Amino acid sequence: MILRLKPSPRQYATLGGSTAAMTVPAWLRRAIPDVQSLARKDVEEVVLTAGATIGAFDAVVRRQERWAGAWRQRLALSAAAVTAKQAGRVEDEGALRDAVLLTRPGDFLSVGPAGLLLIAWRRLAARPGDELLTEKNLAAVLEEFGYAPDDEVVSDLTDDLRQLAAIDGTVGMMIGAIVSAERHGYGRAVGAWLADAWAHAVPLLGAEAVLGTSARPR
Repeated sequence: MILRLKPSPRQYATLGGSTAAMTVPAWLRRAIPDVQSLARKDVEEVVLTAGATIGAFDAVVRRQERWAGAWRQRLALSAAAVTAKQAGRVEDEGALRDAVLLTRPGDFLSVGPAGLLLIAWRRLAARPGDELLTEKNLAAVLEEFGYAPDDEVVSDLTDDLRQLAAIDGTVGMMIGAIVSAERHGYGRAVGAWLADAWAHAVPLLGAEAVLGTSARPR
């Protein structure tokens, strides 16, 4: 049996205050009740709103809630479905999920090209940030996206990302990652994966179809 101290009312108040401090500000909810309302905003208002939204979102991500793992995996599935569609494939979320989850452990080669896309996005959702942008991991991810192995290109790409992490802010790193991927001949899906793969990795950009079509060779 594990004995746990019963929290005092003061502890509850502290926890409650801490949680409330990291929720979306009330003024932001009132300012942007829905996505359509952004179209009526000035550029300055959009920038302010975007900054506040990113700040609130970052606080939620850093909290590492118990449901965060399931949330990341759900986003990974959505990103894989969008990537598959951009590549001209017919597999939807259900087919992608079944291709991976119904495969025997260790037999990932049988999941097919679309299933490998889900494995790539699940890799981003499950691994620590400091492991995502290593040469070994990037080489595996690029193969899962359907690209032939190329140690020299992977090394150059890794160096680019390391430099971005050292000198740029968050937005600069995200934009730079997408540009670097395209400069090395990879599609927008790989760029989105790289842009999402930082310290607190969340597969968000991969689920955005507006990023354009993938240049994957499959």
